[in-house]
Amino acid sequence: MFEASQKDEIAALMQANPEFRSLYYRHQELDSKVRDAEIGVLPVDDVTLHNMKKEKLHAKDKLTTMWGQLTAAH
Repeated sequence: MFEASQKDEIAALMQANPEFRSLYYRHQELDSKVRDAEIGVLPVDDVTLHNMKKEKLHAKDKLTTMWGQLTAAH
């Protein structure tokens, strides 16, 4: 989701902002589950998969917004 070159900034932001950290880890968890479901390793129905994708996208949008707001302040 973020560039590899932003690794240090992300780590600092995750340490300083618990909401960002929690949302970041939730996005990573959903990304893994969606990927597993799509390749058939995690058996889920279509509705559950659709809902996981929606939640993942919502998390990504919120993270991107938070990233923009927090990095613009510095």
